[in-house]
Amino acid sequence: MNANSLTAELVIHSARIFDGRRLLPGASAVAVAGGSIIEVGTDADILAAHPGAFRVIDAGGRLVCPSFTDAHVHPVMGGWELGNCELSGAADAAECLALIGDYAAAHPELDWIVGGGWHMPHFRDGLPTADLLEQVAPGRAIFLVNADHHGAWVSPEALRRANITAATVDPADGRIDRDSHGTPSGTLQEGAMDLVGSLPPAPTDGDYVRALLRAQDYLHSLGITGWQDAIVGEYAGHRDSTGTYLRLQDSGQLNSRVTGALWLDRGLTLERVPEVVAALVARREHIAASGRRHGAGSFTANTVKIMQDGVAEAETAALKEPYLDKCGHLGGHSGTSHFAPEVLDAVVSQLALAGFQLHFHTIGDRAFSEVLDALAAARLAGDLGGARHQIAHLQLVDPADIGRMAELGVTANLQALWACNDAAMTELTVPLFGAERSGRQYPFRAIAAAGIPLAMGSDWPVSTPDPWQAIHVAVTRQPPGEGGVEPLLPGQALTLEEALAAYTAGSAHVTHHDGGGIIAAGKQADIVVLNADPFTMPSSELHTVRAETTIFAGEIVFDAAVGATREHTS
Repeated sequence: MNANSLTAELVIHSARIFDGRRLLPGASAVAVAGGSIIEVGTDADILAAHPGAFRVIDAGGRLVCPSFTDAHVHPVMGGWELGNCELSGAADAAECLALIGDYAAAHPELDWIVGGGWHMPHFRDGLPTADLLEQVAPGRAIFLVNADHHGAWVSPEALRRANITAATVDPADGRIDRDSHGTPSGTLQEGAMDLVGSLPPAPTDGDYVRALLRAQDYLHSLGITGWQDAIVGEYAGHRDSTGTYLRLQDSGQLNSRVTGALWLDRGLTLERVPEVVAALVARREHIAASGRRHGAGSFTANTVKIMQDGVAEAETAALKEPYLDKCGHLGGHSGTSHFAPEVLDAVVSQLALAGFQLHFHTIGDRAFSEVLDALAAARLAGDLGGARHQIAHLQLVDPADIGRMAELGVTANLQALWACNDAAMTELTVPLFGAERSGRQYPFRAIAAAGIPLAMGSDWPVSTPDPWQAIHVAVTRQPPGEGGVEPLLPGQALTLEEALAAYTAGSAHVTHHDGGGIIAAGKQADIVVLNADPFTMPSSELHTVRAETTIFAGEIVFDAAVGATREHTS
């Protein structure tokens, strides 16, 4: 049967339509049936052809576009933190400590207080102390991951239980922060988090199911129906979420399209590369064999996540030149590469030849170069790049490496919300980088001009998953709602069309959601109706755009008038 002969179950009319790449000048209506888009055209044509549609949405001139795909997000972590000691909303150190104290008082039965989301700029040098936690929750064991999830704040009791003392040696992939006497001060960076993070009771299966359902409803409310979970494995006190995704897929409660990035443990040696690659292949095959789909939602795991460095504000991002010290002079270290170049080259080549997509974390310019070197080695070994490899974050980039990235056909996975002069940038990062390096941050325009494919993601719970906050910064290079702040390198801004395309078609492509990210006949009916037309508003107001109605596989999963439209049980 011809798609145009089907009777639409859902019609959206009086819309301005962005198809995932561009505005459609002659179209204002979309017809949906059987989970797919069956027709895109004018109001007159589609309303006349489908008079019996079960549901009709009058968009009232607002924008309709493909629902968003978040190409780098951690929903289980985010949903879990929402249900625990959640600190991301604190405005300053005092409010953060008050939230911790209130949570501790409300939960005297907990042996461990866990959660996260605290912001480094709220504390001197970005490093709160264990003594502060003791003041608001005396004697309690506390483990709180910071907003960037590369460090944790722990209490004296947590340090005691982990037997962390002045004599404890830093792990190879992390750092125990210490006072002037060498005594652990209360923060743990990167792999050092595991010294304490492994001690609290692991979340139960039911805890993780509730966390993922909570996260899914939240993402739906923002117009997001697809994502890549950027760490599927054990990390920073979180356990592997593979079983959670498979359980929801099997029960029909996974109402999103998800690809999982299997976590590659740090500390890998060259001798163990073949063994580790074989284990990841076996894991991929197990997930494929275990998945039983009931409904349109899906979970696949043909990606491996490789975190090559840390973050700039903790001085763990890998730089080509040393960080500046407090006097503005070159210091004695340049950050951490989690995988030695020979190990990275070997594991990247073997994973690529095994058919995996590779998803890299790079913040520093050295890490970025090392990853490109490894991808070039994989190309020489026979990898043609068809798996759609991607590099996320791209904070500090050597301009000479942009052309190399373009030649390798790698996608730039942008976390655009960070590309502005917020407190983390001005108070923590710029003093460590200095003027020259600070002028090479988040070069989105240069990347796009080189023809590099763009995708976007939030890194939630590191930062908000709201696409319009990130799009606002991509276009203005200013923090949302802070038009008086000097833009960060405004010449590196994207256009609204480029940013929206990256968050829809670009992200759907890099996550292998090939039926989505586009509004066209025959494509999946994953659609969002917005509360405005952002193409007609000042760029300073882009952060005010919201999802009004979110549609997944032709079904409404969020309506702003009623909230989430599905009830979940675990």
